[in-house]
Amino acid sequence: MLEKVDLSKKIGKKEFKEELEKKSERLALLQRQCKEAGIPIMIVFEGFGAAGKGTQINRLIQPMDPRGFVVHAGSKVTEEERFRPFLYRYWIKTPAKGRMVIFERSWYRSVLSDRFDGITKEEDVDNAIRDIRSFEKQLTDDGTVIIKLFLYISKEEQKKRFTALEKSEETSWRVDKEDWKRNKEYDRYLRMNEEMLEGTDDEYAPWTIIEATDKDYATIKIMRVIVAALEAELEKKKAADARKAEKKAAAAVEKNSLPEAGKTASHYKNRVLSGVDLSKSLDKKEYKEKLEKLQKRIGKLHSELYLLRIPVVLAFEGWDAGGKGGAIKRLTSHLDPRGYAVHPTSSPNDIEKVHHYLWRFWNNMPKAGHISIFDRTWYGRVMVERIEGFCTEEEWKRAYQEINEMEEHITSFGTIVLKFWLHIDKDEQERRFKERMETPSKQWKITDEDWRNRAKWDEYETCVDEMLIRTSTTYAPWIIVEANSKYYARVKVLETVVDAMEKKIAEVKAKKK
Repeated sequence: MLEKVDLSKKIGKKEFKEELEKKSERLALLQRQCKEAGIPIMIVFEGFGAAGKGTQINRLIQPMDPRGFVVHAGSKVTEEERFRPFLYRYWIKTPAKGRMVIFERSWYRSVLSDRFDGITKEEDVDNAIRDIRSFEKQLTDDGTVIIKLFLYISKEEQKKRFTALEKSEETSWRVDKEDWKRNKEYDRYLRMNEEMLEGTDDEYAPWTIIEATDKDYATIKIMRVIVAALEAELEKKKAADARKAEKKAAAAVEKNSLPEAGKTASHYKNRVLSGVDLSKSLDKKEYKEKLEKLQKRIGKLHSELYLLRIPVVLAFEGWDAGGKGGAIKRLTSHLDPRGYAVHPTSSPNDIEKVHHYLWRFWNNMPKAGHISIFDRTWYGRVMVERIEGFCTEEEWKRAYQEINEMEEHITSFGTIVLKFWLHIDKDEQERRFKERMETPSKQWKITDEDWRNRAKWDEYETCVDEMLIRTSTTYAPWIIVEANSKYYARVKVLETVVDAMEKKIAEVKAKKK
C-alpha cells in the first residue's frame, strides 16, 4: 500500500506562504467554534522516525489559542504506566468537550515500535488492534473528532535525516540505536505499519497518509485535512442538535398519546431478579466464624496479589440500603490500606461531565498488585442515567458493548473483575429505610432521593435485569448476592472474592513454572 504513494510531491514557496496564511486563519476560527460547540478533538501524529512529526505539530499549533490544546509527546512507557492496561495512559488524556489533544505518537506504539521490539507478541497483535478500534469507536460515538495523520518518508530519506541530526550536538540526542535498527530493517517495519493502517482505517477514525519528503507540502496537506474535518464536524453537530430537538418534541407527544397496552411489554422480558431466593440466611454465630476466617484469608491473599502483580477490580451495585457499604467494610478490614482504594461514585462533577462517561472510572483503575473497589460504578449509565434521562436512548443502548469492551481490555491485562449486585426485596428496603430514619447515627444514610428512587422500583428492576443479562461475561461475571440477610450477603461476597483470588494466583504461578 505505502509503496504506491508518490513521495515526490512538492509545493512552491509562494503558494505555500499564501495557503498557510489562509489555512492558519481558518484553523484559529474553527478552534474557537469547536470550543463553543463543545466538540472534543484528538489529532494523532504517527509515521516513520525523522518524518517531521515535531516540526509539523509546531507549525500546526502556531495560529491556535494555546489555552485550548495540549500536546502529549510519545515518551516511553513509565514504570507506573507499565503496571496498568496499555490504553489507561491514553484514556486519562482524552479531551474534555471543546478541548483539543495532540498526540505525537500514540496508542499505536503497541502495534508498531513495541511489536517491532518484541514487547507486543505477534499472537497479541490482533487483540491490540481490536482494543484500539474499540477505544476510538467509543470516543467518536460520544462526539470526539479523531484525526489520524501518518507521515511517510522513504528509507533513503530517513537515513539522510538521521545522519544530519547526528551531525549536530543540538539534535544528535534525537536519534538512537533503535531508530537505526528500524531504518536497517525498514521493509519489516514498513510491513507492520501497513498492517496497522489497514487494520485501523475506519470510517469513524480514518487515516490520512502525509507525503512528508517536502515539509512545506506536508504542512499544507495536514492543514487542509484538519480544517476539512473540523468544518464537517461542526455541520454534523448542527444537524444532530436539530434532530435531537425534533426527536425530544416528538417523544413528548408520543408519551402522552401511547395507549397503556403499548407502554408495557414487560411480561415478555427476560427476568433475573424475580427468581432470586431471598430467604437464604446465616445465624450470628456461623456468620462470625466464617467472617473471621475469610477476612484473615483475604489479608494473606492480598500480599500474594501484590507480589505477583495481579490487579483487582471489585464493583458493587444494588438497591439503596442493599448493604454495599457493610460488605465493603468487612471486605477491607484485613487489607493493607496502602494496597487498595475504595471509590464511591456519585453524580459526575463539572469536570467529569465534559468527558466521556468512562473517563472518570479509567482514572481509578488499579495498577498491578492493587485493588480498586467501586461503590457504584459505570453501570449507572444503563440504570439511573437511563431512567432519569441523563443520557439518550442511543447512548445507553451502546453502553452495554462499551462496558463489555472496557472490562475485556482490563481482564486481558490480567485483572480480576468481579461485579456484585446486592439484591433485597421491596419490603426489606422499606424496613431498612425506616430504621435509618429512626436511628440518629444512621439518618445521614437516607435521603429524599432514596425515596424517589424507590417509587421507580419496577423501572429499575427492568433495567437491572437487562444489565445483568447483557453484561455478565465469562471474564467479568455478575454475582447476584441474596442480601435480605446481611450476614449471608457479607459472607457470600467474601467467599466469592477469596475463590477468585485463589484461582487467579494459582493460574499465574502455574505460568511462571
